[in-house]
Amino acid sequence: METASLLLSNFIELTLDASPWLLLGLLIAGLMKAWLPPNLLSKHLGAGNFAIIKAALIGAPLPLCSCGVIPVATELRRSGASPEATSSFLVATPETGVDSITVSYAMLGPVFAIFRPISAILSAIATGFLVKTAKHTDTPNNITTTSCCAKKAPKVENETSCCSSAKQPKESFFDKTLSGIKYALTKLIDDLIKWLLVGLIFATLVKTFIPTSFLTEYGSGLVAMLIMIAISIPMYICATASTPVAAGFIMAGVSPGTALVFMMAGPATNISTLGVIKSEMGNAVLIRYLTGISACAIGFGMLLDSLVGYMGIDIAHHMQHSHELLPLWLTTFCALIIAFSAIKPLRIKLIK
Repeated sequence: METASLLLSNFIELTLDASPWLLLGLLIAGLMKAWLPPNLLSKHLGAGNFAIIKAALIGAPLPLCSCGVIPVATELRRSGASPEATSSFLVATPETGVDSITVSYAMLGPVFAIFRPISAILSAIATGFLVKTAKHTDTPNNITTTSCCAKKAPKVENETSCCSSAKQPKESFFDKTLSGIKYALTKLIDDLIKWLLVGLIFATLVKTFIPTSFLTEYGSGLVAMLIMIAISIPMYICATASTPVAAGFIMAGVSPGTALVFMMAGPATNISTLGVIKSEMGNAVLIRYLTGISACAIGFGMLLDSLVGYMGIDIAHHMQHSHELLPLWLTTFCALIIAFSAIKPLRIKLIK
């Protein structure tokens, strides 16, 4: 009975910690989705070194998960974006975003909230330049993608899913804002909630059952990071949902840098993404894509561990106190909004 009570208490505590920042990120992401011009990406991501940098900067804040980025990147490639810019976009977009940054601050503290997006952008740029060294061939016209959104469906006007490329009609400021909020509390939260829940449960189990020192001996260094890469590559997990999982790793004694490896490699790679890269851009690009992500994740992981050790930063302390300024009523209110939005039978009565 005590164990069940402790599990519930830890789960509620972690949920309340993350909810205000998750809700803030969802709303910002929804407004970006509503206001970002649909042709902005393909217009700026052609050939050239600067296109690689722009692809990383444009992709980093976008509200797209590992699944959602695949059809967007495919369309970018077929619209004329270079393989290197497309690869840069594929790395930066799922590795970070406005929602994952806010949740990172809530659950991991300010160090991760700053270091994570910077490392994501730089790793995307490095991977893009690495992909540029590959010899590219012309892209076939009849490519079939293997993403979770690959099945073709009739285009529906005003469709806002990750699989749609239909142009949005002109809307007023109020209508656009309202549609962005609606998107955040419906489609976007539907994409995130399953893996976010898995991550929260994992973090709860770790916090409840695993002593802090359990993985200390094996939780840092090159071997630990290579193991984390091997675990991360086949997974499908978005940047936001990877945050509580990483928090659980750190609670169990894994070093911050090793946890960062998971947060970088997990969202940027999964079987669907790798299959699309192979079919759209070839094996040479795929090899360089995986090499770039792995090398950058390990490199930035080691850099983070070195900085934390050199500066004497206590990440666990930041994790405990990064949310203290928020009152309980606010965190509870935000958690209730997220829970209501995530439960479709309740949500559709108010948000259709």
